[in-house]
Amino acid sequence: MTNRVVITGMGAVTPLGIGVPNFWRALVQGVSGVDRLTRIDTTEIDCKIGAEVKDFDPLAFMDRKDARRMDRFTQFFLASAKEASADARLDLAKEDRERVGVTVGSGIGGMETLDEQFRVLLDKGPGRVSPFFIPMMIANMGAAQVAMQLGVKGLNYTVVTACASANDAVGLALRAIRSGEADVMIAGGAEAAFVPVALAGFASMKALSTRNDEPQRASRPFDAERDGFVMGEGAGALILESLEHARAREALILAEVAGYGATSDAYHLTAPAPEGEGGARAMRLALADARMRPEEIDYINAHGTSTPPGDRFETMAIKKVFGEHAYKVLVSSTKSMTGHLLGASGAIELIACVKAIQEGIVPPTINHDHPDPDCDLDYVPNRARRAPVRAALTNSFGFGGQNSTLIVRHLAG
Repeated sequence: MTNRVVITGMGAVTPLGIGVPNFWRALVQGVSGVDRLTRIDTTEIDCKIGAEVKDFDPLAFMDRKDARRMDRFTQFFLASAKEASADARLDLAKEDRERVGVTVGSGIGGMETLDEQFRVLLDKGPGRVSPFFIPMMIANMGAAQVAMQLGVKGLNYTVVTACASANDAVGLALRAIRSGEADVMIAGGAEAAFVPVALAGFASMKALSTRNDEPQRASRPFDAERDGFVMGEGAGALILESLEHARAREALILAEVAGYGATSDAYHLTAPAPEGEGGARAMRLALADARMRPEEIDYINAHGTSTPPGDRFETMAIKKVFGEHAYKVLVSSTKSMTGHLLGASGAIELIACVKAIQEGIVPPTINHDHPDPDCDLDYVPNRARRAPVRAALTNSFGFGGQNSTLIVRHLAG
């Protein structure tokens, strides 16, 4: 018999605020975290907007020496992991640390460090490149630093599946606990990619919104006037435990992680498979893994990036999987408020699903002003809605055709 897996703690660093309470409050209020970019010069880049994390002080979560040796994405993940551990009241001194692990997803890793040190190389020569360049830049350092800072010695994995990374990191943690390899996993995602070359790269693909004069209205998933996604940054972490372990330490259980499904489109570098075929398969696999019927899902936190083909194909995929129930289930894209956190997006969106279950409130899709005839589901437009949520599904789809779906539900039985 496999172990059931539950969530006992959550932490978040987001464009809507630091900490889960601030993040959730802003989501429910329909606040946009998108604005003119301040961290980089966008003079020669068509897109000048993004969802930056503001007022983040790494020294609130680590000492100055450690902070100087971490890329911004690592600082974000460590901060969210510490919040999640505190939220779970996880006393690591009482745990077998060899059975506590970490999985983190990041689509890009230490992009700020890479950009900075490349400029050092060009301007000052190879002798001035920092000896900490490599151990700050490589993507596994989010998980590695959390393990070192918290002293946990179990499984330690980093997942790089583009925008599906955080979902897959949670899925990997789920499987590790189910199989008995770990009792506790710290899982999530982190991203901090606001550097000129990254923004310019996405802009050159024509993937980004250029609604520069109305930043807060730029991310508009499922709206007929959407023109691309808005980059974001941040991190989310969740504490996953076996149900037996959580009950033994009398932890407060927030939700059960019920199902996980992952697929590949095997189709195109950046475009989703026609009609969302790969995403539909991921949703079906997650439902089968959870042993649930489509009708049991009350809320879908959509991938919903605000790109014309992506939103349309995800809508088609939901219809394929859910049939008539597709028009009854509540669907929203919180990327309308947070922007797209790339490899970290799945973590904060899973947190939103857990909060929806706890609070009985579904966050809205803001900027939904002009319904797209091809996107005709209930996207909870513009205002949060009170509704009982027993089970929620969240999608994350990445470049390269990598699709990932997670299902969480209220713990019963």
